[in-house]
Amino acid sequence: MAETALHEFDRDTAVTRGGPGVHDVDLSAGWSIGHGLNGGYVLAVAGRALAESLPHPDPFTVTAHYLTATLPGPARIRTDVARTGNTTSTASAGVFQTDDEGRETERIRVLATYGDLDALTDEVGTTAEPPPIPQQAECFSAADSPEELKPEMGNRLDLRLDPHTCGWALGEPSGRGEIRGWLGLADGRDHDPLSLLMAVDALPPTAFDYGVQGWVPTVELTVHVRAMPAPGPVRIALSSRNLAGGYLEEDAEVWDSKDRLVAQSRQLARTLRRR
Repeated sequence: MAETALHEFDRDTAVTRGGPGVHDVDLSAGWSIGHGLNGGYVLAVAGRALAESLPHPDPFTVTAHYLTATLPGPARIRTDVARTGNTTSTASAGVFQTDDEGRETERIRVLATYGDLDALTDEVGTTAEPPPIPQQAECFSAADSPEELKPEMGNRLDLRLDPHTCGWALGEPSGRGEIRGWLGLADGRDHDPLSLLMAVDALPPTAFDYGVQGWVPTVELTVHVRAMPAPGPVRIALSSRNLAGGYLEEDAEVWDSKDRLVAQSRQLARTLRRR
């Protein structure tokens, strides 16, 4: 435990048990996107509280509804175990913060089923293929972005974007709704099931490739963790096929260094402004 405590992600998602079904956390401003915290980071924090509340260690499927923007600072997570079984267990969690008027406000509500990824068989039958992303050295590093344009969360990540999906950054969105890239953690920590909950929401949103600018808040996010990721950065492919009525869906595939599909997600997001 002493070794993992050195990594930012472990430190910033650490929760403290405050009683039966209650965990307290100090949410780090280091994972901010604009005025609020990244939804994937907040989901990973809730995921850690759920892991400590259930007999199974790993998230299999996690669905979160985002109710209000989560801010840096103290928060309380309340968990409620619905069922525990031999292979999977299910529970819900709510992340709460106190607003400026002293009222407790729920930020996100989560329903999740956990299991043990190490207990799964090695059998794979799939038509999915790893995304066509150039080698990391041929991709655009988010670290090269002007400091005033880079969100604070960018300092926690080693993000390399596929140049074929970066036209939006030059004012030339393709309209295809595609963004791809490599993702590691800046301090060298390898990915695990909890960090995958963050990873699916870590790249710039596909809305940018439709010509949308500004904040793209998540309404709902469902993540399926399919396997324990191998060491090294992961490749992430985001795609969207439909932006309508100010909302779009965004699908994510996460592939590890052994070319295995280790996580999938879909989210519904709201678009606030077009270029």
